[in-house]
Amino acid sequence: MKAVLLGTTAGGGFPQWNCACALCVRARSGELVARSQDCLAITGDGTGWWLVNASPDIRTQIAGCALLNPGPGPRETPLRGALFTDAELDHTLGLLTLRGGAGLTVWAPGTVLHALKDQFDVRTVIDGYAPVAWREAGPDPFELDGLRVTAIPISGKRPKYARSSTVDGNWVVAYRFEDLVSGGVLVYAPCLASWPEGFDDVVAGAQCVLLDGTFHAASEMGSATGSASGQAAMGHLPICASLPELRRFPRVRRIYTHLNNTNPVLDPASPEAAELRAAGVEVPPDGTVIEL
Repeated sequence: MKAVLLGTTAGGGFPQWNCACALCVRARSGELVARSQDCLAITGDGTGWWLVNASPDIRTQIAGCALLNPGPGPRETPLRGALFTDAELDHTLGLLTLRGGAGLTVWAPGTVLHALKDQFDVRTVIDGYAPVAWREAGPDPFELDGLRVTAIPISGKRPKYARSSTVDGNWVVAYRFEDLVSGGVLVYAPCLASWPEGFDDVVAGAQCVLLDGTFHAASEMGSATGSASGQAAMGHLPICASLPELRRFPRVRRIYTHLNNTNPVLDPASPEAAELRAAGVEVPPDGTVIEL
């Protein structure tokens, strides 16, 4: 199994286009490394690649990753499709960029498939260019090119545009990828509202876990931007709450992703980043390759 961190930040990227917080100012000056929005590419057989979420930055992300280069035919691509962890715009809008692809398949929870049809009809738009096979990621594992994939329910948090939806269920999932040859297991959970029951077993059974690192602390946005409006409702467990949990699994490779532009760990010289290094937890840059 091979995975590439195509992007590692929350919606808006780093620096965020409309933000002049101290970290974004330093990123624009080149003092801190810029990052694109959260997206993972993964393969089990080295031939067929799957996106986990499709960020608005997907064109640049694909173009910057040689493993995803098209060819040898003039319209051949190693991309087979995408898996969505949720229905958030930051994780689904990139699919519009892939509208010219043929034979793509999208896996997502039933709630997400509903939202992308009845609340924000991306499905009709995409299918008007090249029909996509839409598949529900339910409770049963499924296989994709040498990987056994399991969708793990995380929360019922729905995106703002779907607040009027009457569909209940799991709106947010994590994905567990198991290599059918090597037995390696990677867990991708970029949106974690809490540490759910049973998640200990999920982490303990993996070789690598990529976890929601959106915020470092619960009051972070207020401190960085002068306005804390909305942070509490965003559904992201802060690092200060998840790190104690991760410390209990020192044998697992632990990585934070989906970092908000206000998160101090974006600065490698910060005390917060130093604390993670001391705990053996990583905050790798875009483009990082993981092999299991």
